[in-house]
Amino acid sequence: MSVTVRFAPSPTGRLHLGNARTALLNWCFARKRGGRFVLRFDDTDRARSRAEYAEGIAADLDWLGIRPDAVVRQSQRLDRYAEAAERLKASGRLYPCYETEAELERSRRLARAAHRPPVYDRAALKLTAADRVRLEAEGRLPHWRFLLESGRAAWDDLVRGPQEIDLANLSDPVVIREDGTPLYSFTSVVDDAELGITHVIRGEDHVTNTAAQLGMFAALGAPAPAFGHHNLLVAASGAGLSKREGSLSLGMLREEGFEPQAVAALATLTGSAEAVRPVADLDELTALVDLARLSRAPAHIDEAELAGVNAKIVHELPFAAVSSRFAAWQVGGDRGEPFWLAVRGNCGRVADARAWWEVVAGEIAPSPADSALAAAALTLLPAAPWDAATWRAWTGSVGAATGRRGRDLYHPLRLALTGRDSGPELAALLPLIGPERARRRLSAAAQAARS
Repeated sequence: MSVTVRFAPSPTGRLHLGNARTALLNWCFARKRGGRFVLRFDDTDRARSRAEYAEGIAADLDWLGIRPDAVVRQSQRLDRYAEAAERLKASGRLYPCYETEAELERSRRLARAAHRPPVYDRAALKLTAADRVRLEAEGRLPHWRFLLESGRAAWDDLVRGPQEIDLANLSDPVVIREDGTPLYSFTSVVDDAELGITHVIRGEDHVTNTAAQLGMFAALGAPAPAFGHHNLLVAASGAGLSKREGSLSLGMLREEGFEPQAVAALATLTGSAEAVRPVADLDELTALVDLARLSRAPAHIDEAELAGVNAKIVHELPFAAVSSRFAAWQVGGDRGEPFWLAVRGNCGRVADARAWWEVVAGEIAPSPADSALAAAALTLLPAAPWDAATWRAWTGSVGAATGRRGRDLYHPLRLALTGRDSGPELAALLPLIGPERARRRLSAAAQAARS
């Protein structure tokens, strides 16, 4: 069977890690099977949906490496929902209701007080045509509910295994608001049926929606897709992630310098049988993803784990992966590649290289050094050109002249040349600093030691 999946965000905010989890699980599932990935914007909520959010979502997915095979906007499919609604009205599966939200809430409170589930009592089904005319004359507009059948909804979940829900415990879902706006639970079914979606992979908070939607597929005469409901990502505190509040948003993580591979690995592998690990790209991640190996418990995000994975990825990045950023920062110039290879092992994020470029090419505060050591180092400083062997040859000569060895030799020279207690291997860094700058720094260190 040809596989087609969809990721269906509402453009009411930027994507967070939890949204990325759903998108990536769908992407990996489809790619492993040679299938298609559809990006569908659920933008029927005109009051909250914004074009800039849709653009931001597309940019976030592109940053992760997700390239949709098709893009669909629900706001351009309103005629399809209206046509499907008329079919269900004609068959008696959609029925008009006139209760206000206050009246519905009162009914739910009374049910709870009587120790009954707060399920809609279908009072609207008892209304006569005259009743409806009277209510509408009062200014009430109907919302429309989908009439659930009796019995149980059952499916074999791709993540959770066999599932069964008693429909008697669910209210008939509202699918069209008083203003005529169709709601997610209904529009999603129409789209999934007409776009040929074969597998719906989404968060476990949609399990009860699936029970009702299976009935909608049947009522529309459409085959239902396979469903899988993955565990949700939560913050370290246990709080849920919120798109509107920007919790761990992809835009924020990108601005903070995290690599997309690290974010993708954390979002996808957290809460699975696979340990969170560095991946080179989404192809490598796809090989690790197995819906059947996801935990059933909420998965807690560990930001320290993200930092660790990110650092491991940065340490292996080739210069080609960072060159555009270096150009934007005016870092490295024609020495960009040897500089990056020298410092990447000391960078938790690529942006950390900017500080090391200041060490190489900028000005540093003089660090006091033993005047005798500094004098010998200056006297024995080799002539240009310098290469990777220069550091060993030079320090060998300085050590022989001063009797210094080990840390007593290398640490003062590192301080004098870089102003840092630790850092990249000086064998790689010294040729980038160069003879002229090294001479000035050693002289300044000697002067600082004497004053």
